[in-house]
Amino acid sequence: MAHEITKTDDEWKQELGAERYHVLRQAGTEPPFSGEYVHTKDDGSYRCAACGAVLFRSDDKFDSGTGWPSFTQPAVADALELVEDRSHGMVRTEVRCRRCGSHLGHVFDDGPRPTGLRYCMNSLALDLDRDADHTG
Repeated sequence: MAHEITKTDDEWKQELGAERYHVLRQAGTEPPFSGEYVHTKDDGSYRCAACGAVLFRSDDKFDSGTGWPSFTQPAVADALELVEDRSHGMVRTEVRCRRCGSHLGHVFDDGPRPTGLRYCMNSLALDLDRDADHTG
């Protein structure tokens, strides 16, 4: 898929720093319970740490007990790109930012009602815009 924001690998490395580059551009995963937003309950909108696109609202965040920030749905349905991921000997659905193609985490079908979905995201892939109006 062609993304609205494209940069060279070197530009991403320089802009994001080593940890965020590993997660966002190399589909890495931060260790469970290590991320800044695991237990955050502040109001606001969660944006892509690479391009600033609004991805999730704090109203849709819940404590999944998994060690990563989890959401029941995206702020805007077409803000995300879902891709089949067959790495690590399993089949999962990877979640990427549609605007820049950055890896955010994975989505699972074991979340709470009403969606039944758990968007399990890396804190390093997100920036919380606190007290935002949730609309982007």
